[in-house]
Amino acid sequence: MNAIKIEILGTGCKKCQQLEANAKEAIANLNLTAEVLHITDPIEIAKRGVMSTPAMTINSKVVSKGQVISVEQIQPLLQR
Repeated sequence: MNAIKIEILGTGCKKCQQLEANAKEAIANLNLTAEVLHITDPIEIAKRGVMSTPAMTINSKVVSKGQVISVEQIQPLLQR
């Protein structure tokens, strides 16, 4: 399986940090290897078509925006 690349999009606020923590926990629960990046540059975030943060991409596909999704919501997204 190819390496998974996850991007957390947000300015570094508490919600963004929580989303990143949830993503890392979901990765650990599934025993996956993934690269997790935190994108804070508003221009880079806008390039991905995201206007509300926090947001998350998996392999460049936006899977969540404007909310902190839970570990349980992230896990099925990682298994596709």
